[in-house]
Amino acid sequence: MFKLIRRVISLILVVIVIIPTYALFVTWNSAKNPSFRTSAEVIVVPGAAQLNGAPGEVLLARLIEAKRLRDKGYAPFIITVGAGAPGDRTTEAAAGKYWLTRHGIAKSRVIALPVGRDTLSQTRAYIKEMRSLKIYNVIIATDAYHCQRAMTMANDLGAVATCSPTQSGPNTLENSRYRYLIREAGAYLAYITLGRRGIHISDHLSNSGLVRYVHEFIQ
Repeated sequence: MFKLIRRVISLILVVIVIIPTYALFVTWNSAKNPSFRTSAEVIVVPGAAQLNGAPGEVLLARLIEAKRLRDKGYAPFIITVGAGAPGDRTTEAAAGKYWLTRHGIAKSRVIALPVGRDTLSQTRAYIKEMRSLKIYNVIIATDAYHCQRAMTMANDLGAVATCSPTQSGPNTLENSRYRYLIREAGAYLAYITLGRRGIHISDHLSNSGLVRYVHEFIQ
């Protein structure tokens, strides 16, 4: 009986302490020590908020990083990805392409994929495009704490992904708050425990939306 209780307590500790701690560590470590290669076949810019075609500050920082990588010759193409919110006149992908082409990147070197309102759906969209082009190596230009989850999803779908964290904007490693780290670690944990098993929880869900989603799934 005592052995059974000890095993139950150990299991609870693993679930409550060790697994979340692991998610926090790998998310932080990827931000602090990005696994970045100096050459790839494409750079990807995950979508973020835009306003009437103008990138918001998070998306702008990602675009600036993608342009920096492209200017240094790390990859010949850039893919911008992301749909629009309800009522938007354009998409995150289109806003990203417009900004890049207005800042010296040839239109022929930018592919806009107006698909996806969360990381997983956006990743599926650009991986599908990469497969059609028969390319596999990608550098993801995104927020520091977003790197681990973005790379994990891309690698799971068959890409060889590394990440180059943004060097400006509100979501650099220096500017990010611990709240963002906790949020991303939680989203990463949800993906590796549920997402890989086909249970997709969008990172665009509000707290109330998440509750409704889980309730509907259980029913």
